[in-house]
Amino acid sequence: MAATHSRAHRFSSAIGDDAVPFGDRILIAPALGKEAGRSMSAYTSFLYAGARADLPASYAEVWVVLSGALRVGAESDAVTVRAGDFVHVPEQAPGVVEALEDTTMVCVSVPAH
Repeated sequence: MAATHSRAHRFSSAIGDDAVPFGDRILIAPALGKEAGRSMSAYTSFLYAGARADLPASYAEVWVVLSGALRVGAESDAVTVRAGDFVHVPEQAPGVVEALEDTTMVCVSVPAH
């Protein structure tokens, strides 16, 4: 069995040159990948105002909104999260995420992907 990291690691929430597009209005900057994180993944995401993406995923996530605002969920069950808030998005959660304004968030996923 491979050894896991035994010390703390610092990651930046900045969207840098390593960011990859997710659709046409979302950027994702990887931080902690499956190889290093083993049981979880972490990344920073930037959504331009008006960006939308379907939610259902085969993993659970916690999103910490650093700036901006999002609407998350399915229609009447959707919640609005703003800078300083965080939201749990369960595995296979229905609905969409929509950026109500330019938004930066940190995402942690379990299991790693």
